[in-house]
Amino acid sequence: MKAAVLTKFGAPLSVREVPDPLLGTGEVLVDVVAAPVLPYTGEVLSGDRGYLLDLPVTLGIGAVGRVRAVGPDATRLAVGDWVLCDPTLRSRDHALTPDIMLQGWSARGEGGLRLQRQYGSGSFAEQLLVPTENAVPLGPIDPADAGRWAAATTVCLVPYGGFLAADLQPGEIALVSGATGNFGSAAVAVAVAMGAARVVAPGRDEKMLAELENRFGSRVGTVRLTGDEDVDREAMAEAGPIDVVLDLLPPPVGNGPVRAAAMAVREYGRVVLMGGVQDDFSLPYRWLMRNGITVRGQWMYPRWASLRLVELIRSGLLDLKHFDVTEFGLDDVQPAIEHAAATGGKFRGTVLRPGA
Repeated sequence: MKAAVLTKFGAPLSVREVPDPLLGTGEVLVDVVAAPVLPYTGEVLSGDRGYLLDLPVTLGIGAVGRVRAVGPDATRLAVGDWVLCDPTLRSRDHALTPDIMLQGWSARGEGGLRLQRQYGSGSFAEQLLVPTENAVPLGPIDPADAGRWAAATTVCLVPYGGFLAADLQPGEIALVSGATGNFGSAAVAVAVAMGAARVVAPGRDEKMLAELENRFGSRVGTVRLTGDEDVDREAMAEAGPIDVVLDLLPPPVGNGPVRAAAMAVREYGRVVLMGGVQDDFSLPYRWLMRNGITVRGQWMYPRWASLRLVELIRSGLLDLKHFDVTEFGLDDVQPAIEHAAATGGKFRGTVLRPGA
């Protein structure tokens, strides 16, 4: 089969023939129809992200495709079924603290690297081998919509996992810190789909804030940030009372905006940290204690989240029409990476069509 292979960090992907995956027990083989290209893919290729990867490796995180073959433990999937290939892979030999990797993207620790040696090949390829539980049934879809399914589910699953960790309830007010970014803008759509009465969207990108207002109307309240931590915290708190804060700020951001958003939460509110900020930050001990604030970190999402997200989309609560998609063939993987970086996501997805 044909695949886009990373041979060393700093080198472009090489589209070449590689051996077809071999199906084993507990696995599903999928013909990749659409694979998302995230805006920061170039940073993974260059090594700037510092992701753990055993090279050479076929890159690519997540896919939508059709089942080519199933192992003997699959009782419901059948050849030809449309599936979402969930890239979050977990070891099966420790239920409490499984080792985790993102297929074709990164590993977490030595255990994740061991998983990668079995499932390291990602979705920038004609075929993808995944554990049975990671092939999530989609039901019938229009093949023309496969790219939109791939782009939307990949970017929405992350904030969906954050809101599940926060136990966001219908009728609550949620604040998305980083709302004008790729994952943050998707988080606004997810919170609306989950029944949030109102979503507070702070940011400095005036164009994107206006777009969020236009897309979601009165369900979204935007806050123009100034860069002054105290002023911004007060402005966000005034949009409340905020029940849940989900932080999705990217790596370059300092700790001030994280703290400002977290401290805008109401008494007994919940804060979930899910972004890429590198700096440590502190929250006042007495404020946390006296206000009964819950703060937790969350990386990705539980095993069953992919299925529930598909159901949100199927129900019409999360509308795929929010996402515009530009498609490229596998041979044009480098232009696709450049396009994804230039467009920056924010309801604008880039996908590869390996079979095109």
